[in-house]
Amino acid sequence: MNIEPIAYFRSLFPTKFGIPRQSGIIEELRGQIVFEPSFALADALRGLEGFDYLWLIWGFSANAADGRWHATVRPPLLGGNRAVGVFATRSPFRPNALGLSSVRIHSIECAAGRPLVINVLGADLMDGTPIYDIKPYVAYCDAHPEARSGFVDENEWRGLTVLFPPELERIFPAEELCALKRVLALDPRPQYHNSPTKEYGMPFGKYDVRFTVDGDRLTVIDVVPL
Repeated sequence: MNIEPIAYFRSLFPTKFGIPRQSGIIEELRGQIVFEPSFALADALRGLEGFDYLWLIWGFSANAADGRWHATVRPPLLGGNRAVGVFATRSPFRPNALGLSSVRIHSIECAAGRPLVINVLGADLMDGTPIYDIKPYVAYCDAHPEARSGFVDENEWRGLTVLFPPELERIFPAEELCALKRVLALDPRPQYHNSPTKEYGMPFGKYDVRFTVDGDRLTVIDVVPL
């Protein structure tokens, strides 16, 4: 089966580094689904205004194109120390590099002569990610609040305390700053990194956010225009 993107995603993350590990964790995080011209038909979205959430089926476009995958992976939630089966995880390195995310619909733009756009909240996608399909989230059959979640239930993600100098906070609009702080609190570093002197850079929108991590404290030390 050959599939082609119906749209591309626009977000504040130009690279994979720092992207939330799951959709819905950072509810303030804005993004856009911008439809390709051949699929930009307002009729195709008729009735979507009655839904609150979407499922996105998308491609891990930043992965290496060699097609290699492994039967087991080491999830970040397990500290990168324990291997589990790839199909028991949401690892991006899969036989078919497809992702699935649930996002909240913020607004729909379908004015004549303008690009067809769905503005969404809470996505975990990199800028430029190809979107292959969208489907409405239907609560009565998609929500399973009592479901078990395997090793996720057994391992609580410990967030970081973020120290952000006020003079650097003022660079960002309030909503972006809130989302950025929550992204940093999730600890964007690879799990095997644990040096209090190492300086990291995370591209976010038009800026490179520089920070260090010592124990459970992340300190922003600079914000540099890209």
